[in-house]
Amino acid sequence: MSVVIEVRNLHKTYGDRVAVDDVSFSVEEGEIFGILGPAGAGKTTILECLEGLRDRDGGRIEVLGRDPRPERTGVTRQIDARLQDDRAPDHPRIAEALSLFSSFYRDPGDWQRLMDALGFTAGNGTETAGNGTEVTGPASGRPDQRPDQRPDQVLASALEQVGNPKVAVFDELTTGLDPRSRRDTWELIEAVRASGVTILLVTGSWEEAERLCDRVALIDRGRLTVTDTPARLLERVRSGQRIQFRPSAPFDHRLLARLPEVSGVNRQGDHVVVTGTDEALGKVTSLLARHQVLAENLRVDQDALEAFLGLISRRSA
Repeated sequence: MSVVIEVRNLHKTYGDRVAVDDVSFSVEEGEIFGILGPAGAGKTTILECLEGLRDRDGGRIEVLGRDPRPERTGVTRQIDARLQDDRAPDHPRIAEALSLFSSFYRDPGDWQRLMDALGFTAGNGTETAGNGTEVTGPASGRPDQRPDQRPDQVLASALEQVGNPKVAVFDELTTGLDPRSRRDTWELIEAVRASGVTILLVTGSWEEAERLCDRVALIDRGRLTVTDTPARLLERVRSGQRIQFRPSAPFDHRLLARLPEVSGVNRQGDHVVVTGTDEALGKVTSLLARHQVLAENLRVDQDALEAFLGLISRRSA
């Protein structure tokens, strides 16, 4: 797999406030890469730097082999982004909107075939969804969208595809949508990826990241904390506890790793750090007692990742 997006040591400040602090990640061709974090974490600033909309204060960015700031025109011809508050034309008909947007690109996709693929029919200037409903109204996909405007959300995502981009960027596209519209939008994002487009997805929802993303970068207060697959991140959350102690006597700490409740063991100086399930503490202390070892300076913390995802869930709710 080739790397489509490369970000290294990105730094951006607004006055005295650090918005993005030494963020690095890469996105591989054909994957859906998620950036997950609460409001104000710096997610949109990262996208604006990727798009060449903002100057960065430090670091390096390459999108399809180009630096998006000095070579923005070359990048925007191959990347299609829907940032927060983007809007399609007011009250469009499907064919009119797709025809108009395709004219903006040097190598547009086949918008008529796209209409067929999305289940629209055209005739006498009126486009309808599969249920026969005429499709008009704002195609923004933003919080003011009503459930009966779901066909317009389809149009908004269709406009993403008509430019035949190599990379698509979605910034919290489903914020404010009802559950049914969110699921429909997720299916459309998956369809965009299936067509060969690499996707960078910014979201504040763990549910959305878990459903769509191959890998997820967790970001908070401008700093990237961890990048991994959703499955491995969940496995870390299930670890539950982080136990740190100083053994009163020498012992083979690898014995702890054999406990089913323990997921990881390592040494930090004269301390041992154990991660495991909520039952790990009792099992660890019992094993130490059998070997006549006391756990001095014992400290038990909630897993940092679990706390982070809990924050995401509360803010999403």
